[in-house]
Amino acid sequence: MTARDTATRIDRRFAALRTEGRAALVTFVMAGDPDYDASLAILKALPGAGADVVELGMPFTDPMADGPAIQAAGLRALGSGQNMKRTLSLVREFRRGDDATPIVLMGYYNPIYVYGGDRFLADAKNAGVDGLIVVDLPPEEDEELCLPALKAGLNFIRLATPTTDDKRLPTVLKNTSGFVYYVSITGITGAAAPDTGKVAAAVRRIKRHTSLPVCVGFGVRTAEQARAIAEGADGVVVGSALVEAVRKSLGADGKPTQASVPAVADLVRSLAEGVRASRRTPEPNRVRA
Repeated sequence: MTARDTATRIDRRFAALRTEGRAALVTFVMAGDPDYDASLAILKALPGAGADVVELGMPFTDPMADGPAIQAAGLRALGSGQNMKRTLSLVREFRRGDDATPIVLMGYYNPIYVYGGDRFLADAKNAGVDGLIVVDLPPEEDEELCLPALKAGLNFIRLATPTTDDKRLPTVLKNTSGFVYYVSITGITGAAAPDTGKVAAAVRRIKRHTSLPVCVGFGVRTAEQARAIAEGADGVVVGSALVEAVRKSLGADGKPTQASVPAVADLVRSLAEGVRASRRTPEPNRVRA
């Protein structure tokens, strides 16, 4: 059995958005940034501000794919005592008031390995996690976590990049479920703005190989960028801009202020308006036999 056999919150959310004829806004925030209570308040505010799917970062000391903003967010979270147990607790508390919004844990394998793979999958599922993005586990290592995650009923979301050619793409997509995360630039998160023309062409190419939704991230910061990406993709992922909004809201002592939650919620609201304003004319998926 795989996660494709039973609809998850992610599957249901994208099905509903297809009916609405619009793309998803996928928001990334770091668990425990700047501290547990503020992080929970931010997490709870995201759906009401317009987030359709939430990616929750698992703090790690060596986030090799992330730029300075997300690296700093992870260090703030670790400094406040965040760990995997507390990250799953955030999800559990969020679920008490929201049983519909999909939550994807995103990060690196090391914290999962230290926690214990089987224990992690069981606890994540019980907490209300819907999917995983583990950026440093390639398809060749699917037996390590991907296949057990699918068996546990969690979506396993894979990254495709500008360097993922048609020969490599089927391998990347083989056990992917939920959605495909297309990294719009080569490099680290938040490093540059995406070229919307190239992104749209890449999304069309990926869709020739899969019927899964394709969401685009890395470098999207403004409502206008979100609108442009949403015209050619099934979802727009924003992360660095949101964790920067957290950083800028902190007091001189590095602690959260009354502005911290509104700063993130206001930006999400603006991005959501951009996504919803896109004049999207999605093409039917053409999956190669």
